[in-house]
Amino acid sequence: MGKTVYFLSIAVCGGIAGGCSSKTEKPLKPPNIIFILADDLGYGDLGCYGQQHIETPNIDKLAASGIRLTQYYTGSPVSAPSRCVMLTGLHSGHAYIRGNDEMGDRGDVWSHAAMLADSSLEGQRPLPTGTVTFPLLLQKAGYTTGCVGKWGLGYPGSEGTPNKMGYDFFYGYNCQRQAHTYYPPFLYRNEQREYLPNELLPPGTKLDEAADPYNEKSYAKYTQKVYSPDTMYSEIIKFVESNKDKPFFLAWTTTLPHVALQAPERWVNYYVNKFGTEEPYLGDKGYFPCHYPHATYAAMISYLDEQVGGLIAKLKELNIYENTVIIFTSDNGPISVGGSDAVWFNSAQPFKSDQGWVKGSLREGGIRYPMIVAWEGKIKPGIRNDHICAGWDVMATICELANIKPTPNDGISFVPALFNKKQRGHEYLYWEFPESGGQKAVRMGKWKGLIQDIRKEGEANMMLFDLEADPMEQYNVGIRPS
Repeated sequence: MGKTVYFLSIAVCGGIAGGCSSKTEKPLKPPNIIFILADDLGYGDLGCYGQQHIETPNIDKLAASGIRLTQYYTGSPVSAPSRCVMLTGLHSGHAYIRGNDEMGDRGDVWSHAAMLADSSLEGQRPLPTGTVTFPLLLQKAGYTTGCVGKWGLGYPGSEGTPNKMGYDFFYGYNCQRQAHTYYPPFLYRNEQREYLPNELLPPGTKLDEAADPYNEKSYAKYTQKVYSPDTMYSEIIKFVESNKDKPFFLAWTTTLPHVALQAPERWVNYYVNKFGTEEPYLGDKGYFPCHYPHATYAAMISYLDEQVGGLIAKLKELNIYENTVIIFTSDNGPISVGGSDAVWFNSAQPFKSDQGWVKGSLREGGIRYPMIVAWEGKIKPGIRNDHICAGWDVMATICELANIKPTPNDGISFVPALFNKKQRGHEYLYWEFPESGGQKAVRMGKWKGLIQDIRKEGEANMMLFDLEADPMEQYNVGIRPS
């Protein structure tokens, strides 16, 4: 595959590369592609998807400059398998990683002190040798590839680390469990730990005995010197600056807004002033206590929004914004643990935000997420599209944007939908999830079949929902009269 690809005017060619045969058009570089993956961000956590409490002006502006897909589904309702599906283009009935497998037989994998002393206890089950990911295909086509954020698909030293799965550069958390604090003692730069001036404070650490939960000073120990989203954002800017003259792919797999609830003070104060007084979270549902839980969750999302705005400004400063495709989505659903409160924010709206209906569930609130794609001058602004698509379509879509051929997979590129062209759809979407009692789901047109508690009840208890009439999945129309 040659490194020079002809990306011609959408108006003249009616599509992306390959739409014309003219030899007089000026050849342009293949587009840069930035894939932003939020962590546990709900369908309704952004202003452009209906959020009323949290301000996301930069992401809303990004959506207004491009297209919002309203029926995009993740590949799984939890992190690791969702990411595996996107990277490989295989749905969860075919993908190798199907749950958050911490590989507990290695030892005390949940002890942060033990992991600090022994890196072999970090990380999750690895993608096996020979796995084809779309970053590998982009590398072979001449792209420089980078991943900054959270990995979760192979412990340090395994065959499934980012550098072995298609990324020239990686910076962030190798291990999902390590990402349960935003002030970690170390992050990874490629295959090596890079220690930070933070002391180990394991998630689950409670307030000091006799501390006043209404006194802000009681929470001082939960804020340390280096906030991981800050240092990861710095690496993102460096990566973009270093690769501005050649095609690059950047996966920004931010940990925001996954708990623990920890955010910059200025943003927390902004939302304290907006929301008013609230009861502190004392740590009874895991992670860390938090003085202002609602304000802090909102602060985390607004801080991510601020960073997205900063990245766009940098792309414009470098004169590469018009040749950069930006994709924004989330890995799975919101949750109400660790002080977060999906119900209060109505994070899964217009679907149910209650526990059991969001993260970890194949209900709509657990697997349907924002999907925003913007490409200045190529994708028409302000478009909404109801095309039904899923995480396993990401590989085919990104490969088509880069004008390369993916290996055989379960996905269908949704590039035509981005340009208001005729779009081929799936006959059905399929999920299986072995956790939370065992679940399966299928989407065919407006119909959704859902099986829960497979281990307990078997597979004969399928529920059927008409999502057009009942998006909150309240009425099982598959019940047969006795």
